[in-house]
Amino acid sequence: MPRVTNIVATKKRRNRVLATTRGYFGNKSRLFRYAKDAMWRAGKFAYRDRKRKKTEMRQLWIVRINAACRANDISYSRFIDGLKKLGIEMNRKSLSELAIHGEEAFREMVAKARSALQVKNPPAA
Repeated sequence: MPRVTNIVATKKRRNRVLATTRGYFGNKSRLFRYAKDAMWRAGKFAYRDRKRKKTEMRQLWIVRINAACRANDISYSRFIDGLKKLGIEMNRKSLSELAIHGEEAFREMVAKARSALQVKNPPAA
C-alpha cells in the first residue's frame, strides 16, 4: 500500500510561497527552501514596521511642528504647554498639516499659546 503524501496540498503551499516571493533576488524567488525563509523574514519585518511606522510618523509631525514653532520664536514644548493651558486639544498630525499649509492660522495659534504662557496663575484669595 503506497504512503499518502497529499501532493495537492503540498504543491498548493509551495506555489503560494513562491508567488509571495516573486521578485525577490536570487534563489529566494525560485527555490521553495529559500523562499520560505525569505517569506517568514519579510513577514516579521512587515509586522514590526507596521507598529514602528506609527512612532516614526509622530516623530516626523513633531519635528515639523518644532520647525514651524522655531520660525515663530517659540519652542515646541512651550507651544504645546500653551495649547494645553488654553484647553486646545489638537493632535500632532493636524498641527503639522496646519504648520505646513496654513502658516497664518498656525501663527495665530502660536500667539494664543504665547499669551497663555505669559498669564501667571493669580494668587488664591
